[in-house]
Amino acid sequence: MADKSSIEWTEATWNPVTGCTKISPGCKHCYAERLAFRLQAMGNENYKNGFELTTQPQMLEHPLKWKRPRLIFVNSMSDLFHNDVELSYVQRVFDVMRRASWHQFQVLTKRAERLEQLSSEIDWPENVWMGVSVESQKYQSRIDHLRQTGAHVKFLSLEPLLGPLKNLDLTGMDWVIVGGESGPGARPMMESWVIDIRDQCVAAGVPFFFKQWGGVFKKRHGRLLVDRTWDELPNTPMKVAG
Repeated sequence: MADKSSIEWTEATWNPVTGCTKISPGCKHCYAERLAFRLQAMGNENYKNGFELTTQPQMLEHPLKWKRPRLIFVNSMSDLFHNDVELSYVQRVFDVMRRASWHQFQVLTKRAERLEQLSSEIDWPENVWMGVSVESQKYQSRIDHLRQTGAHVKFLSLEPLLGPLKNLDLTGMDWVIVGGESGPGARPMMESWVIDIRDQCVAAGVPFFFKQWGGVFKKRHGRLLVDRTWDELPNTPMKVAG
């Protein structure tokens, strides 16, 4: 069985790496950190180190066992491009994704500089969507690093959105996700920021996905943006297993 996900833009999660370290304001209230310590307290063997970065080689081949094609978020509990994950291990993860060609894999990083540095060492499968997180204007350079990679599908996760993102260069981007912060201490997101990004995506012909308003009571605030939901996805065909 795949690890089903409650994340709105994916179907399952796969964590060949767990744990991480904070590198920018978007990390302040990291949901993965809270969950990792909860799983550690429950005695989950994969989280015996809490939120310390740990490779999980025993998890590497799990997607090969999942025969129904699905969208899989890679390392929802970590960052594959963390400096402490060796290139050889990153390549092993990509090898599994290439072999599990009937799935679509979504990889997301804040470490865009290392992503670009390693790109030439990666054999990029067509079924891998590579994304970067950008929470404010200060970190828009991550988009430029992503653009320089060999990824076939490139996307942006503008979450948690902590400020306006004006004049985004969406050249080469295949998808944009926007979402507010949720959970304890959630920082507010302005509707005008979201509408402006949506309008930029519409003008550029880039699929737009609005994940959530966020807040402490995430479900109460919902996903409606100007009276409708936005659930657009990249135009990538799913293969059939076997």
